[in-house]
Amino acid sequence: MNTTRITELRQAQGWTQERLATESGVGLRTVQRLEAGQDASLETLSLVADALQVPVRDLFATIDDEALSSRVDSLQQRTDDQQAARDRIAHAWTWLYVGIGIVCTLLSFTFSYGLVLFLSYWVGGYVILTALRRIVLEPRLDARYPLSKETRTRRAKRRAAMASAAADDASPTATTTAEPT
Repeated sequence: MNTTRITELRQAQGWTQERLATESGVGLRTVQRLEAGQDASLETLSLVADALQVPVRDLFATIDDEALSSRVDSLQQRTDDQQAARDRIAHAWTWLYVGIGIVCTLLSFTFSYGLVLFLSYWVGGYVILTALRRIVLEPRLDARYPLSKETRTRRAKRRAAMASAAADDASPTATTTAEPT
């Protein structure tokens, strides 16, 4: 049997089982089964690991099953590869916008309405680029790379984790409550 560290990781976050279920998008009963050491799909483990902000391998104290160990490693590698590919595509769109902006900026100063063209590209183009990324690009990237997350989501989770850690550091005398099992 594989020994999990999910309870320990959840409590380190200061979360209840209900909160972990909500953050990961799995059912409460699934979290309870995982903490009891029962088997789960790699997708479920990936969701829980993502919510706890740890690699899937870190959910386990030990992995006795060699097949599971290789599947966990494979999942982590696929996740890393998909995230890298998604980031490359998103950055390419940003650099395309910047490149066209530089050309427009150089051209704008050759015309009498240069300032208007300059401002309209950089402000209007940014609004259009942001809308296209959220409406068109991100849903397509979500479908193509299901194990990856968009940069905005990763930043929001990182900020929330840092805020939670700062709040925990600020109140060392906080009382603990009984955890449901």
